Amino acid sequence: MSSKPEFHDRMLSLGLARVAEQAALASASLIGRGDEKAADQAAVNAMREQLNLLDIAGVVVIGEGERDEAPMLYIGEEVGTGNGPGVDIALDPLEGTTLTAKDMPNALTVIAMGPRGSMLHAPDVYMEKLAIGPGYADGVVSLDMSPRERVEALAKAKGCKPSDITVCILERPRHEAMIAEVRETGASIRLITDGDVAGVMHCAEAETTGIDMYMGSGGAPEGVLAAAALKCMGGQIFGRLLFRNDDERGRAAKAGITDLDRVYTRDEMVTQDVIFAATGVTGGSLLPRIKREPGWVETTTLLMRSKTGSVRRMSYRTPV
Repeated sequence: MSSKPEFHDRMLSLGLARVAEQAALASASLIGRGDEKAADQAAVNAMREQLNLLDIAGVVVIGEGERDEAPMLYIGEEVGTGNGPGVDIALDPLEGTTLTAKDMPNALTVIAMGPRGSMLHAPDVYMEKLAIGPGYADGVVSLDMSPRERVEALAKAKGCKPSDITVCILERPRHEAMIAEVRETGASIRLITDGDVAGVMHCAEAETTGIDMYMGSGGAPEGVLAAAALKCMGGQIFGRLLFRNDDERGRAAKAGITDLDRVYTRDEMVTQDVIFAATGVTGGSLLPRIKREPGWVETTTLLMRSKTGSVRRMSYRTPV
């Protein structure tokens, strides 16, 4: 009996880029049309179709929700031809459905792939998140610090004043006290309405985006996707699951999580080398928007491999 094929990230990376591209292209005609569900469904259909063309035995570990909540790309769904290596897949076919519907910046299609068992099976609950870019000592900031302490510690490590630090935070009522405390330090805040995977990724390219740190609570599945991105780009992310009721604690138990107070680091959320692809939909600091010309459409995709640290930006122009 032959052993299972190995996970060859180099061979699979271009295929993964194509998955992200096609999901973005499928949602292109729905940018600014005000229909979140239609945009998301178009991306889901295209992403699933492309995944099923890849020679992998894939399992969706971060997806559109539980089986009873999502008809496809649900957690636990098997994708691919079944003829290749066993892989974990984390995805968000359209990260920023509202951003797409309203034609606001930073909507992306996002997908990560690693060997089977390489990614945290995060339940669909909130996660408290804290992220910074590469080049800092381990533990320079932590979830146990107050927002003020995080800003001051990062400023000290960067060799600048707190007023030179920019923090990205999701604009939500639950973050009002955090926002006020960060502003008291003199730091500036980039508020985003949606899309916290992109928000975390911005930290890894601070020179381009101007963002030094991300903090706040958002979806736990998106935390794992963001960790996969930073695994490739460099940087630190910390996450702690937040539970509002017994149903959410039950979801954690179902996912095999027993320590409900654990703080996960990047390399605990993503334990092995992964590949990551993201395609710009509405454009932003990281990736340009889909360009449409008479007879043509063009996308730009960020394709990264943590094993080599390689980062590619690829343009794809196709007739329509």
